Amino acid sequence: MSTTIDIVLTNNANIASVRAAIARLGYQTRDADRRTVEDATHLILPGVGTLASARDALDEQGLLAPLAQRLAEPQAPTLAICVGMQLLSEGSEESPGVAGFGLLSGIARAFPPNVRRPQFGWNRIAASDNWLASGYVYFANSFALVDDPGPGWQTAWATHGVRFLAATRRGRMTACQFHPELSGAFGQKLIADWIKGDA
Repeated sequence: MSTTIDIVLTNNANIASVRAAIARLGYQTRDADRRTVEDATHLILPGVGTLASARDALDEQGLLAPLAQRLAEPQAPTLAICVGMQLLSEGSEESPGVAGFGLLSGIARAFPPNVRRPQFGWNRIAASDNWLASGYVYFANSFALVDDPGPGWQTAWATHGVRFLAATRRGRMTACQFHPELSGAFGQKLIADWIKGDA
């Protein structure tokens, strides 16, 4: 296979697991940089931790502007994972005053105090418009988007004290609050379909 998957190094993500998931599918990966972010055939934007720390890592590498250019084109195959997904929103309660890229409406909000925070483990998701099968996936998050992402986005939802956005896609752009690289066969299929253009 000739497709190479570029991975943005946000310095706070489980890059090894992402690389392993891609390798299991028979593809190679490389680290994205300012020259490749805009033009990469396929780009993964992972993240763990806070939106502020992930954005700082992008800023330090000079990736904010080229990434914004890429994200403005929904047909550029891009997969955002966990905090990577939150970076596509308007911001997060966890990082007051720090802006996301604003593609998804609303900000990431803390789960209510009556449930475990962070949410670690498997939870069921269900797509609202049949673009993604229902199933169990692996989450590791204390904050999540709870608003509809906006026009043109297909959605999948989960519940952890409150209904929240588990995944969304528009064109060739897919964003997951869960970790597909840790979600067994379900996650592998999502990644494979995204690479092939079926998701």
